[in-house]
Amino acid sequence: MKTFIALLKGINVGGHKKVPMAELRELLTKSGFTNVRTYIQSGNIFFETLEESYNHIEKIISDAIQNHFGFEVLVLVRDHQDLRRIFDDCPFDEAKKEASYFMMLHDAPSTDLVNTASEKIYEGEEYNIINDCIYYFNVKGFGRSKFNGNFFERKLQTFATARNYKTMIKLMELSS
Repeated sequence: MKTFIALLKGINVGGHKKVPMAELRELLTKSGFTNVRTYIQSGNIFFETLEESYNHIEKIISDAIQNHFGFEVLVLVRDHQDLRRIFDDCPFDEAKKEASYFMMLHDAPSTDLVNTASEKIYEGEEYNIINDCIYYFNVKGFGRSKFNGNFFERKLQTFATARNYKTMIKLMELSS
């Protein structure tokens, strides 16, 4: 069996799409996954399965959540090697990397889409779109950002879910 990480987008934020982690673990176990574990309330799930297709795993999880909780949640599945690659590909120096966000994209966009999306720049904010991740840094912090993830999702024609540096470190640790 292989260990995967499912990253759920937009759950337990501002009282919307509330998903209790104990209930989610039970639901995914009943859906056929084994050794299901979660990390913090923002939708980081570790599990094992014989299934190899990321898209099929995402569909199983998404459908289970829709059927059980009654709302749609976008699901991004990766494995330890994917997270390590994304983390290691970060173009920022160590100080910026530690204060950056990793917006993992469901699909790697084409060069043309990346070029179009990269035209939007705000003072004090930096980002690089490399393969299936937007690496984002703001000197003032993410909460004071003008950066808009929805803008990039529209321009890149895929969805994204963000994790900060500390969460990425923990996800890699827990998935190894």
